[in-house]
Amino acid sequence: MNLGSCRRFAGAVPRLLWNISGTVLPRTPSTAGRSLTSSHVKSHPCWTSLLQVSRFSAAPQGTDVTYKQLKQLLAGRTSAVIDVREPWELREYGFIPGAINVPLGQVKTALQLSSEEFKEKYGGEKPQQTDNIVFSCLAGIRSKQALDAATSLGYKEAQHYPGGWQDWADNEKHK
Repeated sequence: MNLGSCRRFAGAVPRLLWNISGTVLPRTPSTAGRSLTSSHVKSHPCWTSLLQVSRFSAAPQGTDVTYKQLKQLLAGRTSAVIDVREPWELREYGFIPGAINVPLGQVKTALQLSSEEFKEKYGGEKPQQTDNIVFSCLAGIRSKQALDAATSLGYKEAQHYPGGWQDWADNEKHK
């Protein structure tokens, strides 16, 4: 969530945030009796620390892949692309050539199968934990969830295509 969309919470944020020493952020005389704006919160010394903490997640930095990058990965066969939509969505809307379909609800289990079981069930090679994987879906929501699931299983080179099928189809029709 960006700072601009947090403005409605600005009055409550300073009372709720804790600084490193464990004390509640103080209200200064200049802000007493009125709601604090995001600029007041941003100017507090703890803001930088809070922003640094909020950047931590299960997924590594740089996990988003653009259309151009995905095309290069597919052309070079340097990445496994896993589409986490349901099979009916692929039939109805289309799919990225070369992608393996593993519905989101099955991703965690699928990545724990043996290579033989994975290939038999999903028709493609199971990516290893050191392989580059790109997850895709319709618009980037489910692919992010799949990325988080893969990362929790130790897949260090996992990424996702936030534009998903919608972005892919738009880019492909403009060629």
